[in-house]
Amino acid sequence: MNRLTLTVEGMTCHHCEMTVENAVKQLKNVLSAKADHQNKTLEIVYTGELKIEDVKQKVEEAGYRVLG
Repeated sequence: MNRLTLTVEGMTCHHCEMTVENAVKQLKNVLSAKADHQNKTLEIVYTGELKIEDVKQKVEEAGYRVLG
């Protein structure tokens, strides 16, 4: 298992966290996703390969922005 932590801009509440988590969980190899709007973080646990570009695209499609 691998872990990836990203900074996500635009989350302001629990609903935002759930939206981001559900978007990222659609990606292949993602086991779990935990967003935190107060810390502006998204922690992803995955197996195999995960492309950051794919994560960014899913987050942006949900209406938020990955920084960095």
